[in-house]
Amino acid sequence: MSKKTEDKALNRRSFLKGGAAAGALAAGAVAAPAVLAGGHEKTTVIKMQGWSASDIFQEMAQQYADRVEAMSGGRLKIELLPAGAVVKQSQVLDAVHDGVLDAGHQVPVYWYGKNKAASLFGTGPVFGGNANTMMGWFYKGGGQELYRELTQEIMELNVVGFMGFPMFPQPFGWFKGEVNTPADLQGFKYRTVGLAADLLQKMGMSVAQLGGGEIVPAMERGVIDAFEFNNPTSDRRFGAADVAKNYYLSSYHQASESFEIIFNRDLFESLDPDLQAILQYGVEAASTSNTMLALDQYSRDLMELERDEGVKIHRTSKEILQGQIEAWDQIIAELESDPFMKKTLDSQRAWVERVGYFEIMAGADVVTAYNHFFPGKLKL
Repeated sequence: MSKKTEDKALNRRSFLKGGAAAGALAAGAVAAPAVLAGGHEKTTVIKMQGWSASDIFQEMAQQYADRVEAMSGGRLKIELLPAGAVVKQSQVLDAVHDGVLDAGHQVPVYWYGKNKAASLFGTGPVFGGNANTMMGWFYKGGGQELYRELTQEIMELNVVGFMGFPMFPQPFGWFKGEVNTPADLQGFKYRTVGLAADLLQKMGMSVAQLGGGEIVPAMERGVIDAFEFNNPTSDRRFGAADVAKNYYLSSYHQASESFEIIFNRDLFESLDPDLQAILQYGVEAASTSNTMLALDQYSRDLMELERDEGVKIHRTSKEILQGQIEAWDQIIAELESDPFMKKTLDSQRAWVERVGYFEIMAGADVVTAYNHFFPGKLKL
């Protein structure tokens, strides 16, 4: 056994002796990638931590795991663990780096506390594109190389990562009363994460960065009085409608986020090239299935929130959206004092200026068509 391998094994064993993962360990949840006999082939089992078992995001992560196993003919099996099974969600990056976990299914903003540049890979400024635009930037506009530079060179992390499922713009969120102008937001105690926290603080809110499971209890105790999480399905499942009834869709605070699927680099590079390709390109396959699931379930839950749970659905006002853009202007000026962030923001602007122009000019006016066929339904 090499010195590097011995160190990694000791690191894993020392972690497992602690109490943080006792419940998961009892079920054998954490182990080195297992190589099991299976006919004439071998199966490499990859331990990946994802989301709450009840969240639709865990279903999306399972779609990825299922596709990887099918495409590999069973040579790869992803054992998907729920959030907290081994480490807290905020610790997944460290756990994958150390080899305590083989992989993680999450979003970069969860390690924003380690480096603010994480937020530029999903929850940064919106220059006129959407999550699809920014996914294009990641894969074709230089974003993937900048992500590699940040994670492997600047932060010296032993990880390999890919982006998948460009999300729909996240709702501005849940409020007990109506909010129509930036002045209406002053003094709100609001939950969000990442650079979105900086954005809303610029607009006069007091921001708490809480995990999803903490939101409803915090509302009930008065720790916060407004919040956002991600989408109608996740919001509905954790009981958002029980503590607020005004739901504002459309926002610039997190309008271009995607999933981040990360692997321990030593593990990833130890695999045969075809298996590495399956892990990488399986992200693209799952992006399509995730999008179809989201379209079906998000729209269904939004309809039922309004019809069955008495939620008032609003579109965030143009005045508030304009206020968000002006707040982003201030934040961008501050971020650009960091050379890496300036380089990343310059790259994003150049991509959106070209690609966003095409998308806007080529895009059909869906509002006019929708209003023609379903008159009176939209509340704009």
